[in-house]
Amino acid sequence: MPDPRPMRADARRNRERLLTAAASAFAEHGESASLDDIAKRAGVGSGTLYRHFPTRRALLEAAYSARIDALGERGEELSRTLPPGEALTEWLHEVCVATIQVRGLKSLLGSAATDAPLTACGTVVYGTATRLVRAAQEEGALRPDITPAELLRLAHGIASAAELGGGEARDTGRYLGWLLDGVRQRPPHVLPPERPNRTGHPPEHAR
Repeated sequence: MPDPRPMRADARRNRERLLTAAASAFAEHGESASLDDIAKRAGVGSGTLYRHFPTRRALLEAAYSARIDALGERGEELSRTLPPGEALTEWLHEVCVATIQVRGLKSLLGSAATDAPLTACGTVVYGTATRLVRAAQEEGALRPDITPAELLRLAHGIASAAELGGGEARDTGRYLGWLLDGVRQRPPHVLPPERPNRTGHPPEHAR
């Protein structure tokens, strides 16, 4: 059960300094930034850092919680202003771009690509993806056999591919367009009938 006591003013200031220092360090070095360096930047000891954030993951989540919440809010905004298929496409594009442009965010967004995300950030992104995917499927813009987690995994791969190519947003849009062309709803693919060979008989393997 959470402690109902409010945080002391000095503890609150230390926490805010740690979050500011962490955001700066993660932006420079990614999620592997030194925690000792973050504590030093914040002007506190390592013990103070671990009292507020017992794990690297907890610090990452706290440092980027506002960005994650903004992605969730953006998904809701798009769902109100665009048709479901377009809303999903635009949101996935913004998620991919954020993954590339904000160092340290990749692992948090990757945690959402599971069927039961365990982190607060993962829950926000997975919940938003679920609502957008279901709406697109109900509209008929997205094939019904793909899950939100699967689509997030594919989008995560798209971001990684674009990052390898230099991290350009236009590459993300192109790659994502190719992906979504493959998962849009369409009639099932039917193989053409076997053509007879020159003897007029079916091919050997079809007999």
